[in-house]
Amino acid sequence: MRSEFDLIARHFYRPTPQTRLGPGDDCALFSPSPGMELAATSDLLACGVHFLPDADPAHLGWKSLAVNLSDLAAMGAKARWALLALSLPAADEDWLAAFSTGFFACARQFGVDLAGGDTTRGPLSLCVTALGEIPAGQALRRDGAKAGDDIWLSGHPGLAALGLRRLRGEIALPEPLCRLCLQRLQAPVPRLLLGQMLRPIAHAAIDISDGLMADVRHIAERSRLTAEIFLHQLPRLPRGVERAIALDALLCGGDDYELAFTADPGQRPALARLAAQLDIPLWRIGRMRADAAASTAQLIDSEGKIVPLEKQGYDHFSMPPSVS
Repeated sequence: MRSEFDLIARHFYRPTPQTRLGPGDDCALFSPSPGMELAATSDLLACGVHFLPDADPAHLGWKSLAVNLSDLAAMGAKARWALLALSLPAADEDWLAAFSTGFFACARQFGVDLAGGDTTRGPLSLCVTALGEIPAGQALRRDGAKAGDDIWLSGHPGLAALGLRRLRGEIALPEPLCRLCLQRLQAPVPRLLLGQMLRPIAHAAIDISDGLMADVRHIAERSRLTAEIFLHQLPRLPRGVERAIALDALLCGGDDYELAFTADPGQRPALARLAAQLDIPLWRIGRMRADAAASTAQLIDSEGKIVPLEKQGYDHFSMPPSVS
């Protein structure tokens, strides 16, 4: 039987050209670039809460890193390093080989060194800490939105939530939509380049992990403004799905890891050029409004009335497990 250190060496040692000292010592050593600030984030994925017990380990490897890189993207950071901690019920060589393949595929695509971590025996869970760099003073923060800002959204949120409902057997999806939704759920693509290019344009940003309404509300609360999301300006809903289900997935589903951000209306031409340059849809979906009475997110219909929502997004301690 292989020891813990044999498993780490076999599956998780790779060259770390960006790292002064990588795996094998008590700590990794990093050298941030001159004039840069470090951005750090950490996410825990637990079996039965964030993914099913029979989930493809290669998909889990990719996603465990990608969801952290999405946080860096929301701050406008360039990804550089990651730390990985695994709790494993058993030393399954085949599972570890597939997981590490997915993890390092994501790391290679986005230029990330795995610089260290830990393993232990226990219920299956995956914890990644990702670190990146941002030019000093240029981070995109949730508290930077201004009254009158447009609210923008990248990509096609809602697809991952539809994929999860398909895996649970709750809905049927036509092809190729089903394949696309499962891909967005299992292998999200963090918008790192978009985030970096938004630094001189956007005032505030967040990634969509818990649902569009819930995450935009975080910007509103931190910026002490009200976010108005206009129903008629949302991205087109996918065909072949009941409208109410598709709209709920878009507004409340989460797990998409797209970016929502705010920007001055004068930046609309620049954002149109950026969307074309990156070949990423950017949707202008609302505006930030000064409101002394509330700091929240509201869905507004074409007549200017507030649309009531039973829920706004996912909360680990008030909702059942997502199992994504």
